[in-house]
Amino acid sequence: MPLLVCATPIGNLADVTHRVLTALAEADLVLCEDTRRTQVLLDRYGIRARALVSVHRHNEARQARELVPRLEAGETHALVSDAGLPGVNDPGGRLVAAALAAGVEVTVLPGPSAVETALVASGLGAAQYRFLGYLPRRVAELDELWSESRSWPYAAVAFESPRRLPASLAALARVDPSRMVAVCRELTKRFEEIVRGPATELAERFCEPVKGEVTVVVAPGAAAGLPPGAAVGDAVEAVRELVAAGGARRSAANVVARLLGLPRNDLYRRSLGPRD
Repeated sequence: MPLLVCATPIGNLADVTHRVLTALAEADLVLCEDTRRTQVLLDRYGIRARALVSVHRHNEARQARELVPRLEAGETHALVSDAGLPGVNDPGGRLVAAALAAGVEVTVLPGPSAVETALVASGLGAAQYRFLGYLPRRVAELDELWSESRSWPYAAVAFESPRRLPASLAALARVDPSRMVAVCRELTKRFEEIVRGPATELAERFCEPVKGEVTVVVAPGAAAGLPPGAAVGDAVEAVRELVAAGGARRSAANVVARLLGLPRNDLYRRSLGPRD
């Protein structure tokens, strides 16, 4: 029988799918990152699971060795994390790999995603993106990451702890002050907050730790595809000079973007921000 990998709500419990609820009710075992968190979801929908088993990052390897033989013997297990899809920056990846290696059928039941929800809500480019997981803790590593990202032609999405958010935004503001960012906090919950703006502006706004789950979306780097010798700051200044001479800002951004091969919308947004 299969291992069912179940996506659970990232905040609002009403976002769970019918398929996931059925799996939780019928599985021989429900494998939970935290049994207390999963029990809240079960109680909300009146589900009495047959058994709950804790599978988290500290015991996943050991649990996989014990659970895979039971799956091979015909049991069905429903795997959940505290929120979102197991295996995406949450426990579950080792168990899935072990099950597949043993020839056990693995079925994914999709559902809510903090990554995609934040990406779309940010308005910073959903065609392509890179998921970074949790951001580095060390300042040097953060600076290196943000510097490298200036050449990325796609948006970046990352998780961050509410305590470390100020340091991460401050690092981005140092490296790329006019980079557009969205801080998405408590997605789908009652006090959901999505704040968009240049890195310098958001670093000032979030200079103290916040509460709740945080997902950060960073716009594509303006240096992506930049011709040798060209400077992003010069391109932004050129847009501002055309505007000062009486031109429409959007038209000015279009002209400069075509000449330098820069993202038009990003150049337009940067020209609205303060001078470096």
